[in-house]
This record gives sequence, structure tokens and C-alpha cells, in this order.
Amino acid sequence: MALGLLVCSGVHAGGFDHEIAFDQSGIWARKYQTGLQFGVIATEIGGALWLGNDDKLGHTFWQTIDASVISGIVSTVLKKTIGRARPNQGNDPNRWFRGSCCESFPSGEVTLQASFVTPLIVNYAHDRPWIWALELLPVYDATARLKSHAHWQTDVIAGWVLGTGVGYWSTTRRIPLSVQILPGGLSVGISKRF
Repeated sequence: MALGLLVCSGVHAGGFDHEIAFDQSGIWARKYQTGLQFGVIATEIGGALWLGNDDKLGHTFWQTIDASVISGIVSTVLKKTIGRARPNQGNDPNRWFRGSCCESFPSGEVTLQASFVTPLIVNYAHDRPWIWALELLPVYDATARLKSHAHWQTDVIAGWVLGTGVGYWSTTRRIPLSVQILPGGLSVGISKRF
């Protein structure tokens, strides 16, 4: 974590972190950002419960749940520990360790998008290269968070790296953690019961 902070500070020293023009109109409106966030959560939970862990896509959705929950917890702990001010809290990317007022680093929403798309890409890209287009979800969310003055560039990059890393790790497990803690019948899939 300390190394990550040093890298981010070094990147900022080169002028990387900066405020961009504020824009919450059109596709950048906050309602679309939150709609995407809730849509991803509904898709992974709905897909996992509907298909179950025995189905390849269902198994992948269980992996996305693991990735989203774990990376979300890590992101929240980092936000509270690091306490970086957002651009709309003074326009100074060097305001670190400001306490509970400031939770910019890393971006939790970009973390969610990356943790959702990574297991899908890892499990399906070799047969379906078009699945890489899912990376547009974290790209959109990162851009929208920057335009909303809610994050710095290094915040969204760190969120993307965190979500991708945990998402990849979740694909290495034969049985997802979320399946292991559930009673067996819940991971069968609603579609198989009909």
C-alpha cells in the first residue's frame, strides 16, 4: 500500500492528477452512473441465483460476486485509512490522510466495474474475443467519476487495478467463496428447479 501511495505521489508530481471540466449532463449524469452500479449488482446476483454454480456462466457470476464483495471491502478500508480529498474538496491531489471527510482513493465504483467484468473476460475471452468490450464499463465509469469531480486520475486507476486483480484471483478458485458459505441448495440455480 505504501508503494502504491509513493507511485501515485510520483505520478502526481509529473502533473498527472488534475481536475478536468465538470460535466454531469447527458450520459455523464449521476443517475446513469448509479444505474450502472445497481445494474451490475443485480446482474451478478440474479445471474448467479438463476443459473447456479453448475452452469459455466452461473459459476462466473458467483466469481463476480466474490470479486465485487472482496474488492469492495478492500476499497472501503483503503478509503477510510488513506483519507484522500476529492477534487471537489479543494482541488489539491496532495491532500492525503485528511480523516473521515475524505474518501477518494481508490474509486469504489470503478473497482466494482472492474471486478465484475474481469471474471467474464478471463472465462470467455479465448472463445469470444468481443467480450473484451466489457472493459467499456470501467472506462465509462472512470470517465464519469472524473467529470463529476469525485475522483482523481490515480483514484480511478487504483480502483481499476484493485477490481481487476481481485477479479482475476476469484477465477483461480474452483469453488467460489460465496458458494462455499451458502447452503448447497442455493447454488443449484432457480432455472434448474423448474
